[in-house]
Amino acid sequence: MQTAIIRRYIQVFSTLFLQGAILFISAGTLRWNWAWIFIAVGVVILIFNGLVLPREVIEERGSRKTNVKKWDKVLTNIAIFPFLGIYIVAGLDYRFGWSGDVSGIIHIIGLVITYSGSLLFTWAMVSNLYFSTKVRIQDDRSHQVATGGPYKFVRHPGYIGYFLMVLATPVALGAWYALSFSILLSILFVIRTALEDKTLFNELAGYREYAAKVKYRLIPFVW
Repeated sequence: MQTAIIRRYIQVFSTLFLQGAILFISAGTLRWNWAWIFIAVGVVILIFNGLVLPREVIEERGSRKTNVKKWDKVLTNIAIFPFLGIYIVAGLDYRFGWSGDVSGIIHIIGLVITYSGSLLFTWAMVSNLYFSTKVRIQDDRSHQVATGGPYKFVRHPGYIGYFLMVLATPVALGAWYALSFSILLSILFVIRTALEDKTLFNELAGYREYAAKVKYRLIPFVW
């Protein structure tokens, strides 16, 4: 499975490179300090994940998937467009000054929230050996319900971390107009959360009992 691990490292670093390329090409310049800082934080996150994530999780996330839900393929393909839109619009925002001068404190708050979201996302991956990039029941890996770490509090903590990162990215870059794409991407993944939860409820042994104890998907006392 060494190939899957190498593939995953290539995937995540290629994605970060793509994010940076889109930002600077859209901005029309490399002289964008906050974008460089944002990319640097991304590098730190990836290195940290490489050090702490269980080998099984990296292999799963880098492996070629079988029995992926058709609706998940549709949603994740649609999600590519608002994901790219965040970085395209952020770069254009910087080029044309749509958001005006944004306080350095705002940038820093955005970076802190982005990194905090990544830590929650990482905690969820460390606590769930079946944390995949696709929605599927992993019968090939004797799929079991994750109940430790943040899963004691909500059923899908990884999504919370992801939402924090997605929504904080325009703030970190000082590009308010890109926030509309972050919101659209978050809506798509809220839909995905609901469908994934239904899939696990119906198809994963022990998930009904777990859901009876941990009642909320994302936000305690709300949903």
